[in-house]
Amino acid sequence: MATKATIYKALLNIANMDKHYYAEHNLTMAQHPSETDLRLMIRLVAFILNANEDLEFCKGISQDDEPDLWQKSLGGDIELWIDLGQPDEKRIKKACGRSEKVIIYTYQEGMATSWWKQIETSLTRFSNLKVVHLDIDGNIELLAKRAMSLQANVSDNELTLIDEEHSIVVREKIWMDSKA
Repeated sequence: MATKATIYKALLNIANMDKHYYAEHNLTMAQHPSETDLRLMIRLVAFILNANEDLEFCKGISQDDEPDLWQKSLGGDIELWIDLGQPDEKRIKKACGRSEKVIIYTYQEGMATSWWKQIETSLTRFSNLKVVHLDIDGNIELLAKRAMSLQANVSDNELTLIDEEHSIVVREKIWMDSKA
């Protein structure tokens, strides 16, 4: 019998001073059996950094033709495609062809840096791609609880996540932004 996803609930109070976005989101996230707590929390961070009413979690890790998160127009066009980790060039090309804007968030320093050195030159041809490395100060996995209530403050490309016991800082390092 297949192992089922674990369901997480997150109540987020987001104050994004960089984008002037202030809202509360009540989210339900499914953690695939092969997904780590770190990756789950990075999905949540990606949501916070791009939060709006139309941003949605996708099937992600269990679905090859969907990103981790996306935002679609009322007509069904993909406005924003968000992937995590180190996708291959074929997947990035597909995403850039299907979406107005693509963001890749990397988060594991050693693996991400190695991936970036190998792929950086080939990505310069994409005009709608942004690659961001998330530098995490603290153990973000401590925040992963089945029922989370988090304050998320964003200012100067720095996210501070706070729960009842912990405070974690995530800094965005822009590796590539073709729209800059």
